[in-house]
Amino acid sequence: MHDGGVGAVANHPEPPVPSCELNRSCGIVMPPPHQVRFLRGCALPEQIPAEGLAEIAFVGRSNVGKSSLINALLGIKGLARVSRTPGKTQQINFFEVDRRFLLVDLPGYGFAQVPEAVRRGWGPLVEAYLGSRRSLRLVVFLLDFRRMPSPEDLQLQAWLSERRVPVRFVLTKADKLSRNQRKIQARKISEALNVGVEDLTHCSAVTKEGTRGLWAILRNALDKPPPSCLNTASR
Repeated sequence: MHDGGVGAVANHPEPPVPSCELNRSCGIVMPPPHQVRFLRGCALPEQIPAEGLAEIAFVGRSNVGKSSLINALLGIKGLARVSRTPGKTQQINFFEVDRRFLLVDLPGYGFAQVPEAVRRGWGPLVEAYLGSRRSLRLVVFLLDFRRMPSPEDLQLQAWLSERRVPVRFVLTKADKLSRNQRKIQARKISEALNVGVEDLTHCSAVTKEGTRGLWAILRNALDKPPPSCLNTASR
């Protein structure tokens, strides 16, 4: 731009910066907030809604940071409740995202302070959903990057694998580890799960790291036809 004088270009205001450019964190450009609508919370198998749009389910232990990651992923604070008492809310929550798919927030598991009756109800509720949901495209299986998979994690992995339900493992709280710690821990976790290191996605709800890559994984899953195995899987 020229500074004054004959032929100077008018100093027009700069165009507004797209909202996606305003949400930078650690060099990652995040998309603007998504259009999200809460549909239903289900505490009993019979309350699970009929199938329609494609679905992506999120599952993990009660203290894995699932609600925080969902909020960061969708760009909407407080959408999924972050409870101070992990495991307190034991229901399946359905959210419609951009009128394209349903994000399904499954209840957390493995928290000692949850009453025994609630823990007993977790299995039938989640199995009723995961066992034969034809609209389910992917289960995003969350694990705390700092911890090794628990017996409950491995049991759920085996259950999903037996039914050939598509799974993507996501390691949460990546910001808590250094680069070298991540490399070592990712290798240990991959060995425990018997999957490749490349099959693990690193994410942080705090820095938003990994959320862009996770969105790419979700979009790819949504573009695929439903797994035929879910039509005939045993519960």
